[in-house]
Amino acid sequence: MSKTVVALTAAEELLNERFEAQKVLVIAPKRVAEDTWTREAAKWDHLKHLRVSRVLGSAKARTAALRHPADIYVINRENVVWLVETLGKDWDFDMVIIDELSSFKSPKAQRFRALRAVRPRIRRVIGLTGTPAPNGLIDLWSQIYLLDRGLRLGKTVGEYRRKYFQPGRTDKRGLIVYDWDLQEGAEMKIYQRLDDLAVSMKAEDWLEMPERVDLTVPIRLSGKEMGQYKKLERDLILEIADETITAGTAAAVIGKLQQYSQGAVYGEDGSWTEVHSAKLEALEELIEAANGKPVLIFYWFRHDEERLLARIKGARVLKDSKDIADWNAGKIPVLLAHPGSAGHGLNLQDGGSTIIWFGLTWSLELYQQANARLHRQGQRRAVIVHHLVTEGTVDEDIIKALSGKADGQNALMEAVKARVKEIKHDKR
Repeated sequence: MSKTVVALTAAEELLNERFEAQKVLVIAPKRVAEDTWTREAAKWDHLKHLRVSRVLGSAKARTAALRHPADIYVINRENVVWLVETLGKDWDFDMVIIDELSSFKSPKAQRFRALRAVRPRIRRVIGLTGTPAPNGLIDLWSQIYLLDRGLRLGKTVGEYRRKYFQPGRTDKRGLIVYDWDLQEGAEMKIYQRLDDLAVSMKAEDWLEMPERVDLTVPIRLSGKEMGQYKKLERDLILEIADETITAGTAAAVIGKLQQYSQGAVYGEDGSWTEVHSAKLEALEELIEAANGKPVLIFYWFRHDEERLLARIKGARVLKDSKDIADWNAGKIPVLLAHPGSAGHGLNLQDGGSTIIWFGLTWSLELYQQANARLHRQGQRRAVIVHHLVTEGTVDEDIIKALSGKADGQNALMEAVKARVKEIKHDKR
């Protein structure tokens, strides 16, 4: 929906026409800070005159960028604490744009606390996000607090929870709350409280979006490989069968099973061992079928990256703005990206229209944002999204959760509980 150019246009008007802003700070994911904001400003005639300073790199480089005369200063969110501590009482940004506001969803995070400390000195805050509540409306409080200092949803997260939620899953004594459920009618009440503060738009309602085709590519393991997977699954489940399933134990079990479905498993010393090449072989076939068209591959584990680089000729890992520029210029036939670092804000639609999910993610937010790197405004071709799914493994649970737009953590835990129940039943 071109949130970047909309925010830049607003900043330009407030700076140079209304004179209601003096100095603008943009907080963004690192790669977005490196590339997107400067490129968008240079692309539009009415924004070309804006001076953009990127407060990135070493502490020395960041300090120099802060001293450089500019209209807009762009910093990555990991350095927000540094910025607040460095400027101290000299904080002079009266307008802040937070790109991917949902990255401030945790009220315990240092970046939120740092920005909260200087919030009274900021006249105007704009938050941009395509996924404001990836794990439910419980995530909204800290984001909205940065916009209105608690005016609409309460001064504390505790107040927000008491007013709109009730405890969901807890420990056996009821002392630890694992998640919160909405009270009846609370969802609409929250929306009404935010009605004057938020603008929500869907691309398909306003733009002529390219067609998107989602395809599942089934991967079949050999009998021996499947037998090894089932033995691993049984051993892992039996270790926790009599415990209370928590997010941590579920993630440990599912992570190991997901590694096997990918084709390599980590050992205790951090090294990995390949257990099959079924996904790699299927991937090679898809790349060949693309007939030279660029392919964007999302992977999950570090060993995925290493195996893909060793196997796929001409593949390059997305690391910096040069990789983005080369991809969009058609110079990279196969681009490898992790959804955790390439899932927000990057414009990759000029470089290709084919996505392959080599390694799936439980996070619906990361999944949706990653696909939106190609399926977005400016894309001129139909976008094909391939999902490599190893049959009979946890991959099937993940794709089911993503298709149903389920919360990743809850879906993960339910998958483990189902396995425990199944294996206990088999033992009887």
